[in-house]
Amino acid sequence: MGILANLSLLLPFLQVCCGVGSHFNKKQYFPLLSPLLVEEQLLWVSNVTAEVNTFRIPLITFTPKGSLLAFCEARKFSYNDMEAKFFAVKRSVDKGSTWSPMSFILDDGPQVDGLNLGVVVVDEKAQSVILVYTVCFHQYKCITSSVMMVESLDDGLSWSRPRNLSEQLGVKSFAPGPGLGIQKRLPPHQDRLVVCGHGTLKGDGVFCILSDDSGKTWRNGAALKSIPYNQPKQALDFNPDECQPVELSDGSILVNVRNQNQYHCHCRMVVRSLDGGETLPVEELFFDKNLIDPAVAAGMLEKEGRVYFTNPAHPEKRVNFTLRWSLTNGKSWEKDMLQLWPGPSGYSCMTTLNSSTEDRKFIFILYERGKRDSVETVVFAKVHLYGGL
Repeated sequence: MGILANLSLLLPFLQVCCGVGSHFNKKQYFPLLSPLLVEEQLLWVSNVTAEVNTFRIPLITFTPKGSLLAFCEARKFSYNDMEAKFFAVKRSVDKGSTWSPMSFILDDGPQVDGLNLGVVVVDEKAQSVILVYTVCFHQYKCITSSVMMVESLDDGLSWSRPRNLSEQLGVKSFAPGPGLGIQKRLPPHQDRLVVCGHGTLKGDGVFCILSDDSGKTWRNGAALKSIPYNQPKQALDFNPDECQPVELSDGSILVNVRNQNQYHCHCRMVVRSLDGGETLPVEELFFDKNLIDPAVAAGMLEKEGRVYFTNPAHPEKRVNFTLRWSLTNGKSWEKDMLQLWPGPSGYSCMTTLNSSTEDRKFIFILYERGKRDSVETVVFAKVHLYGGL
């Protein structure tokens, strides 16, 4: 009896270490998370060069070779969305410790309604980095807008000539992201590229475009349209807007959405696709009242069965930039959270690298922040997921 009693005491330990037991629940035995900010840098500061007035719309990703690429809009003359722009990029080969000088990928000259970021998506199969963006999205003195794409096959050192995807997708105004696209790791539609975004404020909603051949061709996928669609909106109308998809461990795609007109709550909309981005069923839509939000583009990331979320966590103001995490695929959120900045803050994007045990400890965040206004700087933050233990 003594041996049996000792074995019963050891069984939970064996389950954790070795996966013994038919009822082993992975969620129950997650290593404890205690995220800690371990490094931050100002990558871009507005109003310090003659070429650029404001840096906005941060994107960040790892390349297939393990370099970090950080992108943003460099708005030439003001902070306005409708402004002449460059697309700026910096590159790090040491996981964010040092960065290359800023370079420009694209320049729209003096065009007022030109470039708009945008989504970056990594194709591991083709070893490429793809940037999807729009030109003339607001249709100011333009007949139509265009969805465009550039691609790097050399770790972000050079970029292809722009391709106009509207020949394949049509001319409906579509603004990708802003944030990350995904390459599906699991069925259904393994290896598919999925880029989600939104429409114009009048014809708004969440829309996804799909590629099953590493970005050579694209087609329209899922749509979750605003109500009333293609009509002027009022406060409290159903108006899903900027969004960030992640793939969950069951192969479904979770899309976290800006609740533009604060329908139902001052919080995030969430919708799930069960078919690889083909559809976004209304039955899979819910409002996450735990994720309070002032209507902003937020960051979301899935890493080893956990989901991470960043935004200015306030119901009305863009302040209190916060990292939260979920052990239940976003169905619930841990009570603990990490405040990265108490003051003005805005858009954000997250990435991670899973190539080694050491890399698995970190997530990397790029976000807007300032002392008086959220568009003063773009900040890089490195977070150790277990650093506070």
